[in-house]
Amino acid sequence: MRSLVLAFALIPLPAWADFFTLKGHGGPIMGIATASDGRIATASFDNSVGVWSDQTPKWLEGHEAAVNAVVFNGTAIYSAGDDFTLRRWPGGEVVGQHKGKIVGIAASKTHVATASWDGTIGVWPVDGSDPTLLGPTGSGVNAVAFSRDGTQLYSAGVDGSLRKWDVSNGQEVLRLVEHGFGLNELILNEDDGWIAYGAVDGVTRIRDLSTGEERDFTLDRRPILALALSPDRSLLAVGDGEGYIMVIDTENWRIASDFRATLRGPVWALAFSTDGQNIHAGGIDEAMYSWPVSALGDQEQMATAEPSFLKDPAEMSNGERQFARKCSICHSLTSDGQRRAGPTLHGIFGRQAGTLPGYFYSETLQDSDIIWNDETINALFDVGPDHYIPGSKMPMQRITQAQDRDDLIAFLRRATVDRN
Repeated sequence: MRSLVLAFALIPLPAWADFFTLKGHGGPIMGIATASDGRIATASFDNSVGVWSDQTPKWLEGHEAAVNAVVFNGTAIYSAGDDFTLRRWPGGEVVGQHKGKIVGIAASKTHVATASWDGTIGVWPVDGSDPTLLGPTGSGVNAVAFSRDGTQLYSAGVDGSLRKWDVSNGQEVLRLVEHGFGLNELILNEDDGWIAYGAVDGVTRIRDLSTGEERDFTLDRRPILALALSPDRSLLAVGDGEGYIMVIDTENWRIASDFRATLRGPVWALAFSTDGQNIHAGGIDEAMYSWPVSALGDQEQMATAEPSFLKDPAEMSNGERQFARKCSICHSLTSDGQRRAGPTLHGIFGRQAGTLPGYFYSETLQDSDIIWNDETINALFDVGPDHYIPGSKMPMQRITQAQDRDDLIAFLRRATVDRN
């Protein structure tokens, strides 16, 4: 522990056991990882990974859609997301690819595992040799965890199954749980002989690996979206869709703390600091929040300023409502662009698609001859981006009513002009 304390003393982030935030992303924080040298990695809906050793992050850019998961593994960082790819940093090269979103990631000394909604689990050797695909399982896979020696892998699936796999031959060894609702998260604690899982219906249970007996910590909140175990294994943190963080004392098997962490919205990501003194959390806000474990609930909540997509619709014009619902989570309106999953819409009228400097466009838009104007924006939302610009990174969505499209275009006309 002394070496860990020394390592943290060398990192110019706020002192651990203090409340702090890491700001800079342009979208919700979907995943958090910590390294033994004090660095924090944050995966975001803005298509990027931030690596923090002080208040100014190093941005890892290359993903073509939201990044859902990140993990440190030796000197490398691995990230995965909605673009179906597993990438290794530094460099950002694609080292694995699925046929669906990757929503979970785990690392052993020799392999990185990915959980995908295509129903398979990728097991990717870090030496670059041929990978193994486990499954298909028949439904999406949400989370994975390696055994300590890396020979076995556990997975949690949309079908409610908690499976155990043999990494060497890719075969399912055991079905530990058959739950009636999808399992979103799992934590493996081999040292103390248990595995924890969280489900769509709010179930939070800890299962003894020897006896199969379970301890139930389910509260009336759903779904469970994040789990994290403290370095000394004495605390298990649980984040849910209603914005609470519950902390379970795993030595005395009691709820040590339960507090509303967000002003509004879910807790999507949790991690303990390497010394165990802080809990880091991410949600709809564009920042990572960190609370000292000793003072949970005594600090300010996440998302103290509501994103535009959570504003009261009654306070907005119809055009602004359409922007808030369909565009604001990915696009800003300001000339500085901010950091978002999509490029700023400032000055969009008359601009050729795929030409804004500094944004990483899909190949489809890089080669596009579309000029953004009333007609092309209307067509985009009339038929949907997936039909109007096949292969683009824009999510599948439509605005079916012509008046709503007209109102959105009128709002954009006013909101995207240079007022200087």
